[in-house]
Amino acid sequence: MDTAEQRRRMVERHVEARGVHHAGVLKAMRHVPREAFLPAHLAEFAYEDTPLPIEEGQTISQPFIVAAMAEALELGPEDRVLEIGTGSGYAAAVLGEVAREVYTVERHRSLAEQAESRLKSLGYRNVHVLCGDGTLGWPEQAPFDAILVSAGGPNVPSLLLEQLAPGGRIVIPVGSDLRDQRLLRVTKKPDGTTSTEDLGGVRFVPLIGAGGFPEGVGAPKPTTPAGPASPIAHLIREACQPITGIDDLDLGPLLDQIGDARVVLLGEATHGTSEFYRMRTRITAELVMRRGFNMVAIEGDWPDAARVDHHVRGLKFPLRDDLTFTRFPAWMWRNREVVELITWLKSHNEVVEDPRRRVGFHGLDLYSLYKSLDAVLHYLDDVDPKAAKIARERYACLSPWERDPALYGRAAITEGYARCERPVVDVLRDLLEHRLDYAKADGDRFFDAASNAHLVAAAEEYYRVMYYGGPASWNLRDQHMFDTLERLLSFRGPDSKAVVWAHNSHVGDARATEMGAARGEHNIGQLCRQAFGDEAFSIGFGTHTGTVAAATDWDGPMQIKRVRPSHPASYERLCHDAGVAAFLLALRYPARDSVREELGSPRLERAIGVIYRPETELQSHYFQAALPWQFDAYVWFNETRAVEALELDVARAEIPHVYG
Repeated sequence: MDTAEQRRRMVERHVEARGVHHAGVLKAMRHVPREAFLPAHLAEFAYEDTPLPIEEGQTISQPFIVAAMAEALELGPEDRVLEIGTGSGYAAAVLGEVAREVYTVERHRSLAEQAESRLKSLGYRNVHVLCGDGTLGWPEQAPFDAILVSAGGPNVPSLLLEQLAPGGRIVIPVGSDLRDQRLLRVTKKPDGTTSTEDLGGVRFVPLIGAGGFPEGVGAPKPTTPAGPASPIAHLIREACQPITGIDDLDLGPLLDQIGDARVVLLGEATHGTSEFYRMRTRITAELVMRRGFNMVAIEGDWPDAARVDHHVRGLKFPLRDDLTFTRFPAWMWRNREVVELITWLKSHNEVVEDPRRRVGFHGLDLYSLYKSLDAVLHYLDDVDPKAAKIARERYACLSPWERDPALYGRAAITEGYARCERPVVDVLRDLLEHRLDYAKADGDRFFDAASNAHLVAAAEEYYRVMYYGGPASWNLRDQHMFDTLERLLSFRGPDSKAVVWAHNSHVGDARATEMGAARGEHNIGQLCRQAFGDEAFSIGFGTHTGTVAAATDWDGPMQIKRVRPSHPASYERLCHDAGVAAFLLALRYPARDSVREELGSPRLERAIGVIYRPETELQSHYFQAALPWQFDAYVWFNETRAVEALELDVARAEIPHVYG
């Protein structure tokens, strides 16, 4: 695909579909070659809607943010614009396509010179670059019709307001706390007074200068290897609880920190690391035996997890004989470590006489559109054949895309938006309207069917929204996982407690990461904190190096890959430099008060999912986060190994009732 087509698709999916409609801005976004403003090794990521690293520890903003801020300026073709924070020069080029003249200020000389060279080579004669303190503006060229500030300040610099023409607009991120910035549009009235509009939450690098923050505020520490002698690495070593063996670890201190929490979220930094699974099993067992937890809810499909639940709780209602955990990535829930968890749950439940106290096993994810659809029809065939006939007719609109549900999103756009939305919601509505009659026969079975119907409705919307890209599909997925968790807790009663197994990126509070602050994404960890307060407790996991089970491409074969040693500016490198092979670090109630303060400045954090590409690891697998605000505790293993994935026939032999 040529770059012009890539730009067109980027604008369609990530800019226009998310509400940017300014004709000049859209035209500029389709024309400016973003790859020309990136280091050569990052060119392949130019048209993904994500910020990317450039020189001097800075970033090039994601395309949507550039477009949204440019639109907020309400530019006309005769406007003169001041930009603070040139960076790579990309945003200046976009502004130069819309306005008559653009004056842009960059404090890093190397970036200013590089941006000026790029802009000149691309023919932008109306964009002028100055190296200096952006908070002072460019008074020689004032007044300006619009000012765009691409860094977050504690307030709006007074000198910039002075350089704004009457009727002019300044768009700037503002917040004394870098984790809580608001994007403001300030308009200068003819009499010199101003009006301010709040355009929403954002997260930008700090605005450094006389009218902003002092040098060094908010910078990731360290930007070079910390080394074993670094004060923060030493602090981690002094404050952590070493782990000499997973089975031998005293979890009493952790349980004391968890206290009376109703939801404990257990993360993982990869989807294929044995130590993460084994430690989560150990913590789960302690929570079940010593704190009365009676549910395990996983980042997995509901129908597949229902087979496990059926097995471990000894439920009697019939299930379809579908193969479980066969969808990519099969190794995530079909491995030796998960078999050991299931075996433990089964043996534990066998000695629990009260069925209400037996530990359930449930899936929170929404990818099983057609398997859930079939489960609803199978249930209705047994309990209400007339309703089954109606449901079958309503679900029929989804049948053409059974082999590839993602194609439904494209069809929904081109052939009639949301044409299956009403029918699938009607099935769910009818099912819930008959809940009292259906549940009389078997409450567990009805809840299973209703959960599948909820999933079909959510998945239909997900595959539509996914076509547009952006945060909407992520948010819908995590909202569904949280909603499913809430329904489970309600169904199991007021004394129910859940352990959630999911990736760090789902269980850590999104507000403490760039996914929440810069991309507008929320996750189940954030939603649990908002809903349950201190009764939600989140534990993150990390590693420095080792092996991991992952694929190179979606739907590709699983490989055992070597994990690259952690980045020098990352939390993982700090933990490595602490010199402790494995440990548990309290973050909500740390052993030393300085832990939260010293670890609170945003740093890089690694996230390896089902895809791992070591050759582009910094761009593909690192993001900014503030660890003590993201998690309540952190589990560290310096060197790890891949999960032991099981072939289907081996898994069947191990637990035929689950994998058979």
